Amino acid sequence: MNNPAPRTTKYAVSYKLNGERRFEFANLQSASVDEARAALEKMHDQSDDQITDVKVSKAL
Repeated sequence: MNNPAPRTTKYAVSYKLNGERRFEFANLQSASVDEARAALEKMHDQSDDQITDVKVSKAL
C-alpha cells in the first residue's frame, strides 16, 4: 500500500536572524513554531546565526 506524502500548507514565517527582521515561505504540516524553527535551521545550515522571534502565519 502506498503511503501518501504528508499534507503540507504554505506558511509565511517571520523571524529575526542575528537581530535583523526577515521572512521566508515554508511548506509545513502545521503552523507550529517548532516545525518552522526546524525548517529555518535547515535553511541556515552550518552557520552560527541566531534565530529568534519566530512567528508563523498562513500565506495568502
